[in-house]
Formats: sequence, structure tokens, C-alpha cells
Amino acid sequence: MDKKENPKPAQILVVDDDEAIRDALKEILEDDYDVSCVDSGSKAVAQVKSHAFDLVFLDIVMPEMDGIETLRQIKAVDRNLDVIMISAVDRAQEATESLKLGAYDYITKPFDHEIILNRLEKIVYKQNLAKEVRYHRSQAMAGAFEPKIISRSSHMTAVFQLMEKVAGSASNVLITGESGTGKELIAHAIHNLSPRKEKPFVAINCAAIPAELMEAELFGHEKGSFTGAFRQTTGKFEFAHQGTIFLDEIACLKPEFQAKLLRFIQEREFSRVGSNRTIKVDVRIIAATNTRLEEMVKTKDFRDDLYFRLNVVPVELPPLRQRKGDVALLAGFFLDRFNRRMNKQITGITPNALAVLEDYPWPGNIRELENLMERMVVLGSDNQAIDEKDLPFDLLFHTDSGREAAEGARGNKGLIKARQAFERHYILRALQNCQWNQTQTAQVLGIHRNTLIQKIKGLHLILDQNGPEQGPD
Repeated sequence: MDKKENPKPAQILVVDDDEAIRDALKEILEDDYDVSCVDSGSKAVAQVKSHAFDLVFLDIVMPEMDGIETLRQIKAVDRNLDVIMISAVDRAQEATESLKLGAYDYITKPFDHEIILNRLEKIVYKQNLAKEVRYHRSQAMAGAFEPKIISRSSHMTAVFQLMEKVAGSASNVLITGESGTGKELIAHAIHNLSPRKEKPFVAINCAAIPAELMEAELFGHEKGSFTGAFRQTTGKFEFAHQGTIFLDEIACLKPEFQAKLLRFIQEREFSRVGSNRTIKVDVRIIAATNTRLEEMVKTKDFRDDLYFRLNVVPVELPPLRQRKGDVALLAGFFLDRFNRRMNKQITGITPNALAVLEDYPWPGNIRELENLMERMVVLGSDNQAIDEKDLPFDLLFHTDSGREAAEGARGNKGLIKARQAFERHYILRALQNCQWNQTQTAQVLGIHRNTLIQKIKGLHLILDQNGPEQGPD
């Protein structure tokens, strides 16, 4: 069984010229934190310059450089580093001065074990919260400037127009569409178009969180509220205050949590697990699913009242196969992206390869196309274009004739049958691409026109008054 990696403990520096004080603080802290000790202000400043600490315990009265001057120099190196001053009861004036210089707090000697740990826990919690908020804000701002939604399809134009209309409101939005159609990108775009764009965008994949942890993950929990709850934790709804929370795979929510989510939507308030204190937040909810929730409502697997609350503004994303012209556009976009990312120089995509991409139904939608283009760039050679021969087997054989060829290759029909099925599919596609012009098709295939005519007859490819079709075997 793999060993579970624990989070990195907070790094603490203890600065005191009294060895007994250093040892006492180290004994209190070392079970939960990584503690370093020095005996002078100059050594403390040198340590802060060379190491990343989360907190410093700093004595006020020390020889050579006292705690106040040491604090000034530490803050000059890292103004965000939290410092707790250590003072005697009769040094209140210096302790107060240290707060003006940026110290977080001070404790007096002799100090209490529990007081130190409680103060420290609050500081670490505050630091973690600040890191989370900075992360989510940076994600939101990065999304605001990165052009990710690429389309010229009329279907997507209607989606864009709806996004602009709904962005300015606080109404809940339900985005539906097949897997891989870009539901999170649309949610992020709505957030970035809204008045909430400077606030956090918090995305939650409901399918990835165990049911028993869902409430604690979204609403937070108090210390000791369940096994493993070693400290108070802020939930995602609290992180998203004044911003947007994106609930992906909403259909995966268990019925018991559906009721809790409904109550939050109605009241805009919640309590952390293990607490009776009510917390009010202002968040805009955007939910997404690739499942038809109305069918789940009929089977009682999803609450109808929650569905109606979420489905205030429905946004339905079309699959890639219905977005005419977007396959070539997106393929080029992903090719440029992965060329830059991998420092490659794939020159483009040949017309024959593009024809295959356009003809493929893309069951995995944009995500599948993105993964394919990444593979093509990884395997491709610089200064060459992606050609039909470079494409994977599954893309070449996806129609009925393609499946027949693939089955012939995998089954026991023999090489001749498999070759015939491949030729039939390959020549038929070339004829269709050339509007059944035999001379042009022969040039594309690199064979004589008479050879092509013989192949058409031998493979039973028939052009009738309604267009080309395959004949029987």
C-alpha cells in the first residue's frame, strides 16, 4: 500500500538568547511544526534571508541587536512574514511598539502552552486562507485574458449571446452538454463577463468528492467535528464569497446533500459541520451536467425543487459534430498551442487529414480533439505537416464501412477481406471529397483513372441518381 504523503508542516523560527526559552518553545511546537532556533537577532535576519519561514517567535530583550530592531530588519526582508514577540510582563511598551512595526501579536513570559498553540493555529489558518484566496483570484484573472473559447459556429454564436445577457445578473445558471464540450470554460467566461470577475471563481467536481465529505468540503467544518478534523476548515462556499461557485457533475449529488444545497440556495446561509453558527455568503451558482436532469427528476433521483432552483437560466452546449467549421479552427488553435508548449514546428494539417477530422463524429468532443492534437505534435516531426497517414486507426474507421474494415482486421476474416474493406472505405471517402469526379479522385489517389474505374466496379461502389453509395460485398 502506498504511503500517504502528509502536508508540509509550517516552518517556525524561534529567536531568543535564553537557551531555556528556546528549548521550551521547541518542545511545545515540534510535534506539529518544523522548528529552527537561533540565539541572536543578526542570526535571525540571516535565516530569514536564506530560508522560507511561516512564523517567527522573537524575543524583545536581546544583547547586541534587540527584538525591535530585529523586527524592522526581518520586515525589510519579508514584510508578509508573521512575527510573534516574546516579552516580559513589564515590557508592555516595547510590545505595543512592535505591533506598530508589523508584529502579528505578542506573548508574555512565563507563557502558557495552550495559548501558544491556539495563537499559532489561528495564524496558520489565516495564512492558508489567504493562499487559497490569492490562488482563486489569480485563476479568475488568468481566465479573463486567455482566449479559450474558439468558434465560428452559429450554434455557439447563440450561446455567446446568451452568456452576455445572463452575465450581469446573479441568477443561477445550468449548463448542459455532452462530456468534453467545454462547460467549465463557459462558466468561467460568464464569471469573467460579470461584475463578480474580481472575486473568486471556485470550481467543484461533485463526482470527485466522496459523499460523506461533500458537506465539509463545500461548507467547511470545525476542529474535532469528525475523525481527522484536526483544525477548523473553511468551505468552498465561504471561499467563493462575492464570487462564483461552479458545481460540475451536479447530477452526482446524493439526495441527502441535495436537500442541504436547496436550503442554502433558498436562505443563502449555512453552518460548518460541527457548528451551530450561521454564516451568510453572497455567491452566484453555475451548475453543469452531461446528464438530462429532467429524466432524473422523473425517476426521483434528483429533487425537482432543486432542479428548478438551478435551472433558472439554461445554457445548452452543442456537441462538436454540430459545430460546422469549428473542427478545423480548433485543430489549428490546438496545433499552435502545443507547438509553443513543446517548442515544436509542425507546419500544419494537410487537406486530406483535415477531411478525416471533419468527417469524424468526435464522441469525446473538444477534449478528444485537444488530446489528439497534443499526440500529433508529440509524435510529429518539425517542418512537416500532419497527414492522413499520421492519424490513428480509430479516426480512419468510424463509419459503417470503417467498422467493417476494423472488424475484418481484428477478427478472423483474413487479410484479403480486411484489405478490401479498407480499400472500399478509403476510395469511397476520396470520391465523396472530390464530388465523385473520377479524374480528380484518381489524381488524389495517385492511380490511373482506368484503375479507379476497375476498383469502383470491383468494390461495388455505385453512383445513383441520389448520390454515391456502397454496394453489397
